[in-house]
Amino acid sequence: MTALVLDAPGAFRLVETGTAAEEAAPGPHDARVRIHASGICGSDRELYQGNRPEGYVRYPVTPGHEWSGTVEAVGAGVPEALVGRKVVGEGFRNCQVCDRCHAGDTTLCTAGYEETGFTQPGAMADTLTLPARLLHPLSDDADLGAAALLEPAACVAAAALKARAQPGERVAVVGTGTLGMIAVQFLAAVSPGRLLVVGIRPDRERLSLSFGGTEFRTRDQLSDQLSGYDVVIETAGSASAARTSASLLRRGGRLVLTGLPAAGAQGLDPTDLVVRQLEVRTVFGAPPAAWAHAVRVFDAGLLSLRPLITHELPLTDFASAVELVGSGDPAVGKVLLRPRGLD
Repeated sequence: MTALVLDAPGAFRLVETGTAAEEAAPGPHDARVRIHASGICGSDRELYQGNRPEGYVRYPVTPGHEWSGTVEAVGAGVPEALVGRKVVGEGFRNCQVCDRCHAGDTTLCTAGYEETGFTQPGAMADTLTLPARLLHPLSDDADLGAAALLEPAACVAAAALKARAQPGERVAVVGTGTLGMIAVQFLAAVSPGRLLVVGIRPDRERLSLSFGGTEFRTRDQLSDQLSGYDVVIETAGSASAARTSASLLRRGGRLVLTGLPAAGAQGLDPTDLVVRQLEVRTVFGAPPAAWAHAVRVFDAGLLSLRPLITHELPLTDFASAVELVGSGDPAVGKVLLRPRGLD
């Protein structure tokens, strides 16, 4: 049994955690999951480079907040029927007792930030033990490789729910990474009158259109004529992308920001927001309702995640995987680590 431990920025090691027979039984209300795959995203790269904001990481830590696996053991108070089920799981370790948690806004928990893979052990390991209440069971025939992308899908589901797009509306997605390509699918599912996809990579046009986009533009192809949209979901994570997104909206339009720009970035013009009466919502993580929505859509076969995966590597290739994610190579999409090797 192996786990990857990041002791400090740039310093990691693989540790042996004993044999499967030696693993401790899950505690009360916990479950132990045998990890199939763990995805790497920009925040994992920040973790490795030391750019994660203070308070949102605690070294040493085992990374891995995007994952899928199979339940292999449960503790007292957890239904035995969960053993053997394919699952994914929420990352935020909410307190369950504050007013925000009771309202279902678990990502706004007032007890403080705790998240799998950042301040709590993550899924870049053979197994992950976590509170069973955070698990979302999948269908028996679920593709566990594709399911490792359900964490970003849940974040996009949160954005889609906040966007409240209606059939026939003009909608747009700014950003063509993993989040953007998932956002296109969620918006396409509501039968928009027009679905514009905006990015900086021309090679993403074909994929965008295959997921339901009706039009693709790079940012330098935008003009004043491309405006009047009812809903825009921004996924690129830059201040310029946020401004581009706002510029596409009609008066009174709805904007949902899911990307996280660097600290100190110049943001949206408040005068423009007020005068045009734009509604702006934001997403940081996903509450249970968004997770349930994403899993439901995935299990129904309405969410295509496998085409976004371009690389699957063993856990021992962690450094290479992080380098791939930051390479800027257009051939690199979602990179998965497989703790138990490729099969």
